[in-house]
Amino acid sequence: MTFTWPGKVILIAEDEDVNFKFLEKVLEDTNVSIIRAKNGREALEILDNKTHVDLVLMDIRMPEMDGYDTTIEIKKKYKIPVVAQTAYNIDGGKEKGYESGCDDYIVKPINISKLLVIIDKYI
Repeated sequence: MTFTWPGKVILIAEDEDVNFKFLEKVLEDTNVSIIRAKNGREALEILDNKTHVDLVLMDIRMPEMDGYDTTIEIKKKYKIPVVAQTAYNIDGGKEKGYESGCDDYIVKPINISKLLVIIDKYI
């Protein structure tokens, strides 16, 4: 299945370069525009600067402000889907993500097909 989202913007909140580059590569043929935030505070600044974003891919473990707290703040102000992504499938992590306002959740290592289907559902 081929996915294409021209004109759509995804904010990737991810502090690890290798993980960001992976997501960038996965999304390169979808015609989506990508903005990167290296932590939760930066993600909020991007949104607060009125940058148009259609979906946020939110890493849960980040410096300064984690993905849970960032998602709570995003959901207070914006109607943007947030998909949590984490390598830490700890007990209650998925539930905590949903409680924070995440619309969906994917565990690293990321299954590319599953990720694209999830993004397509919200974008």
